[in-house]
Amino acid sequence: MAKTPAQLTNTQIKNAKPKEKEYSLSDGQKLALRIKPSGNKVWIFTYQRPYTKKRTNLGFGSYPEVSLASARKLRTEALILLADNIDPQEHKADLRQKNELANLNTLEHIAGQWYEVKKTSVSASYSQKIYRSLELHILPKLGKLPIHKITATQAIEVLKPLSEAGKLDMLKRVTQALNQIMTFAVNTGIILHNPLTKITSAFKAPDKRHQPTLAPSELPELMKALSYANIHLLTRVMIEWQLHTMTRPSETAGARWEEIDLKAELWNIPAERMKMKRPHTIPLSPQALELLEIIKPHSGDCEFLFPSDMKKGQHRNTQTANMALKRMGYGGRLVAHGLRALASTTLNEHEFNPDVIEAALAHTDKNEIRAAYNRAQYLEKRKVMMCWWSNEIDGKNNQSNNITNIIKEQK
Repeated sequence: MAKTPAQLTNTQIKNAKPKEKEYSLSDGQKLALRIKPSGNKVWIFTYQRPYTKKRTNLGFGSYPEVSLASARKLRTEALILLADNIDPQEHKADLRQKNELANLNTLEHIAGQWYEVKKTSVSASYSQKIYRSLELHILPKLGKLPIHKITATQAIEVLKPLSEAGKLDMLKRVTQALNQIMTFAVNTGIILHNPLTKITSAFKAPDKRHQPTLAPSELPELMKALSYANIHLLTRVMIEWQLHTMTRPSETAGARWEEIDLKAELWNIPAERMKMKRPHTIPLSPQALELLEIIKPHSGDCEFLFPSDMKKGQHRNTQTANMALKRMGYGGRLVAHGLRALASTTLNEHEFNPDVIEAALAHTDKNEIRAAYNRAQYLEKRKVMMCWWSNEIDGKNNQSNNITNIIKEQK
């Protein structure tokens, strides 16, 4: 019967004195304590590499920092790896590399990667708005942390000031963005799970509020106020253009002349300018075409229908219409985005096909095939509806208060 090698004791290790030459004390099963002439005591695991069978050493650290019990635990782990033909030294190097990489994958770094992907699926203004909220409220405190070390408790602590200030809409936007970044990290193999999935439960949910808008009966008042408002001509036309075309503020502000097909009487907005990154075609009513004639002398030589007065080569700010509406006395009653709701409410009240209205508003249909079919199928129906809507705008103000007629009277 084979004799079991004697194992080391803590007393032996403590009493081991340095000699002129380096020597080792064996603990059995490939583990030994190497005593150097300097007095340093180092744990060494000696084994044969899988496949090559080349003899090599793996250091487990110095005694007493690594105790006898700890060294034996490391030996057991190494023996288990060897049983699976895994080289302990290569395994240790892989873990070190993964750890270093994980520490380089900070929240800020991964957020940047996520943003590059995110902005291909939403409008540029919307994606910039999201990232700006992260820059203001999250990245200053958590940005430099490795993403795998961020906990729900840390995130909640950083978000508390938003909650305490009552900025619940911003809080919701930031938590959604954080969760999207974490999900991106999971899907790209950077972390194993998202620890922030439930952080919204730590805060009060924002009240559901719709964009301020007017009732259809208030349209005549708006058109009269718009026609006589002391605002720039291009701003005034921009607001009415958005009303007639039922577009979003960013789509209107960034409208380009190259997108206008006068022969076909269509406005073709490319996918990259749309919120949901899908191209959108808008039939232009006679009133919309007349608005183009009004602004052509003022912006026909520019890239944009509504160029900026302050920044050459750029379009008007997406908030220009909102600021104008406030100056007109509509603060808290109407925002530019609410013009879409005004159009939608009016058209639904007059029992237009809801699918046609949704197509005109460029709302997303989750069924891609159905969405593509509807865009093509409803174009003719939308032409009729858009003309009716423009006539409704004119009819509501008795054909006398809209900007086209005011301009004509002034000539």
